[in-house]
Amino acid sequence: MAFKFEKLIVWQKAIDLSEIVYSLTRTFPVEERFVLSNQIQRAADSVSLNIAEGSTGQTNPEFKRFLGIALRSNIEVVGCLWLAKKQNIIKEDDFNRIYKACEEILLMINGLKASLK
Repeated sequence: MAFKFEKLIVWQKAIDLSEIVYSLTRTFPVEERFVLSNQIQRAADSVSLNIAEGSTGQTNPEFKRFLGIALRSNIEVVGCLWLAKKQNIIKEDDFNRIYKACEEILLMINGLKASLK
């Protein structure tokens, strides 16, 4: 692995989150293709992209800033999940699976931020 972020388990989990989100949004109604499905996809992708961007060649304070953006994107995924659940677009088990993944990523990002001096 040539890049520092590729070794980070939180980045790997964020990549998995995007994969799960993309798989789920393929089941969304057509009218949501450019609305909620697009929003949750972009938010999920933003988690891993900000971890990657902040990890390489940045100072610790700058990396923390990017981790903060990744954290907010992760929370945005959860917000989108709630919207999809309330609109009966997703099933309870899909909601719970992705929600749990987001909780895990939240804890990992916070742990990584805390480890940076």
